[in-house]
Amino acid sequence: MRKLALLFALSVALAGLSFAAQQSTTTYSGEIMDSRCAAMGGHSGKEAKECTLACVTGGASFVLYSPIGQTVYQLDDQKKPAEFAGQKVKVLGTLNKTTKTIHVTEIQAEV
Repeated sequence: MRKLALLFALSVALAGLSFAAQQSTTTYSGEIMDSRCAAMGGHSGKEAKECTLACVTGGASFVLYSPIGQTVYQLDDQKKPAEFAGQKVKVLGTLNKTTKTIHVTEIQAEV
């Protein structure tokens, strides 16, 4: 019985490691934008930072918009993106493919 319990615990631990390995940190590039403008593919000629901050104040959320494929990624952290509003960035994190949400580890401005 003790061997069976040990084998079960080892199996659970290995499954957890396998899941963690699949959730590796990746870098995603794009623009920190608000969810409303991202749905339209841009800011309609408005200044990007001001537009993004105004829309977020009005109830939209910060997202990462990638012009390649016009992909919109939700961001689980809504504080870090504020300082990068309207900027091209690299977001480091793990992606939940089901919800297209990035668990943000770090955000870096592109130079």
